[in-house]
Amino acid sequence: MDSNTKRIAMQRIQTLFRLAKETIHEDPALAQRYVDIARKIAMAAKVRLPREYRRQVCRHCKSFILPGVNSRVRIKKRREPHVVITCLNCGKHMRIPLKTKKEQNSFE
Repeated sequence: MDSNTKRIAMQRIQTLFRLAKETIHEDPALAQRYVDIARKIAMAAKVRLPREYRRQVCRHCKSFILPGVNSRVRIKKRREPHVVITCLNCGKHMRIPLKTKKEQNSFE
């Protein structure tokens, strides 16, 4: 696939995620449909979803999650500091590590 196809796919994915975010309060099923279509476009065009969108999809049940609506976000400091996102649809957890100040400064 050429770069033009991938660029169009990314534009459609961005639009669908924006629409999902706007409609999740009124119609959660429609918001889920938008996200399913966006994921199918990404797979067909062989485009990786950006990190911000990947974190809005549950890794286990593939449902669209929005903090405060159908997911819970907590920050944990034990062991390595990390963010825990709990999907309220399936109850599974997703852990995202947080960088410490020492790690951030070493890259600069």
